[in-house]
Amino acid sequence: MTAKNRHQKYQTLLQQLSGVGWISEGHAQNRGRGAGGPCFQWTRKVKGKTVSVALSEEQFDALTKAIGNWQKARKILKRMQQLSREEIFTTLPGTKRRKPLGKKVLGLI
Repeated sequence: MTAKNRHQKYQTLLQQLSGVGWISEGHAQNRGRGAGGPCFQWTRKVKGKTVSVALSEEQFDALTKAIGNWQKARKILKRMQQLSREEIFTTLPGTKRRKPLGKKVLGLI
């Protein structure tokens, strides 16, 4: 990939990232009907411990979307990192190596 193509792809990813919306980590679950009615729950890890929070249906819907947005943002950021490393290692002078760095070492594949 040429430097120009890399820059264009990076700019496209930046635009996609700016349009992601609200984000949240964790998992939102619809546990079905409970003793008091519908049961919605959000769980996440905090310092290695699972924390659960009861949700209203509206909160559940919003968190489900936010969690999906977080997953989308992570994919975009991963690709941006790959492009950044490719740019850095192909355009800037490096150290002498016996063999060139492979794509796997650079995290490009």
